[in-house]
Amino acid sequence: MKRTLALSIILFLATSSLSLGQGKTFRPLPDEALMDTVQRQTFRYFWDFAHPVSGMARERSNASFGYGHEVVTTGGTGFGIMAIVVAVERKWIKRDTAVAHMLKMVNFLLKANHYHGIFPHWLNGETGATIPFSRKDDGGDLVESAFLFQGLLTARQYFNGNDPRERELRNRINWLWEGAEWDWHTRGGMDLLYWHWSPNHGWSMNFELRGWNETLITYVLAASSPDHSIPASVYHKCWAESNHFKNGKEYYGIKLPLGFDYGGPLFFTHYSFLGLDPRGLKDRYADYWELNRNHVLINREHCVRNPKGFKGYGPDCWGLTASDNHEGYNAHSPDNDLGVITPTAALSSMPYTPEYSMQAMRHFYTKLGPKIWGPYGFTDAFNETKNWYADSYLAIDQGPIVVMIENHRSGLLWKLFMSCPEIQGGLKKLGFESPHIK
Repeated sequence: MKRTLALSIILFLATSSLSLGQGKTFRPLPDEALMDTVQRQTFRYFWDFAHPVSGMARERSNASFGYGHEVVTTGGTGFGIMAIVVAVERKWIKRDTAVAHMLKMVNFLLKANHYHGIFPHWLNGETGATIPFSRKDDGGDLVESAFLFQGLLTARQYFNGNDPRERELRNRINWLWEGAEWDWHTRGGMDLLYWHWSPNHGWSMNFELRGWNETLITYVLAASSPDHSIPASVYHKCWAESNHFKNGKEYYGIKLPLGFDYGGPLFFTHYSFLGLDPRGLKDRYADYWELNRNHVLINREHCVRNPKGFKGYGPDCWGLTASDNHEGYNAHSPDNDLGVITPTAALSSMPYTPEYSMQAMRHFYTKLGPKIWGPYGFTDAFNETKNWYADSYLAIDQGPIVVMIENHRSGLLWKLFMSCPEIQGGLKKLGFESPHIK
C-alpha cells in the first residue's frame, strides 16, 4: 500500500510539473551547458523513475493503453544501463551507488522469467513474471533482449575495477550473456533468425528478422555469443535478403544505400548504434556511417521542405520517428508524416548531424520548453498543427538521447561496447570492417 501511494505521488509530481514549465526560465545556454542539462535531466527517467524493486526501466511514465505501473521494458532497460554509465562518468551519481543499482537489476534478471536465456519484451518489475506484449507474444523476444545485452556488455566493460562488487557484477552479467541461446531462434539450425518464441505458441508469430531496420545489433550479438552463436550464413541469407534491404535511390538529392523509401523512422539509426560504432563500420552491403548520416539528412530535409505544410516544421524543428502522438502511437517517417515531431529523433542523431541536432535542441528548449520540458527532459512528442503536446515519456525514446549525445561528446559507449572481444569476433565473422577490430 505504501509503495503504491509513493508511486502515485511520483506520477502526480511528474505530470503536474509538466504544467508546461511554469516558473522556469528557458534562457539560451551555451552548447556544452545545454547538452549537460538535457542529458542529466533525461537520465532521471532511468534513475528517479526506475522500478523500486527491480531497478529496471518502466515502459512509460503513464499508464496508457492498460499497461499498468509494474511494466518494465527489456530493451529500454538496456538503454537505461548505458545512460547509467554516462551518469557515473559525468559524476552525476557515485560509482559504488551505480554498481549497487546494477547488481539489484542483474540479480532480478537472473531470477526473472526467460526462455532459453532470452527475455520477454515486458516483465513485471516486482515479480519478474512475463507480461505479454500481445496475445501470442508471451515468450522470448530476441530483439528486445539484444538491446538489453548491448547495455549489459557495455556496463561489464565499464565497471572493470578490482572491487569485489564490480567483479561480482561482471560475473553475473557473464552468466546472463553465456546463457542466452541466440541459436535457438534459428529453429534448429535454419539459415533464418526469428524474433519470437513462446512456450505456449512456439514459433507461431513466424517473424523472420530481415533488414534494413533497427535490429542489426541482434545479428551482431548472435554471431558474438560465446556458447550459442549463429553462423554468418544466417546474416547473409536472412537479414540481407528482403524487399526492403537494398535501396540505392536518392531522396531530396541524398542517396540512401539501404532501407525503406526515405529511410523509415529515425530510430533505425539509433538503437543498434548506441554501442555499435558506425564510424568506419563497413561490410559488403554498406558504409554504415554514410547510411545513417544520409538517413538523418533525408529525414531533416523532408521536415525543412514540409510538403504537407505542417505548423512548426523547419530547419530548427525536425525529426520523425516512432512515438506517441495525438491519435495514440505510430512510427512516423517522411512517408508516414502526421505532423508529429519527436525530440529523440533529432537529439539522438547528434553524432551524425551535430550542427543540425544542436539547432533543434536549442529550439526545443528555448522556444518550446514551457510546453515540452519536464522532470525527465523533453516529453515524447508534439504536434503544433493539432496543438497537441505529450505529457508522457517512453524509455526507448529517452535512453538514446542520453547515450547518443554522449557518443557525440566523447564516444564513451562506442569505445566500451566495441572493446568487447566477443563483439570484435562476431563482427569479423559477419564480414565487417571497423577501426575497433584488432
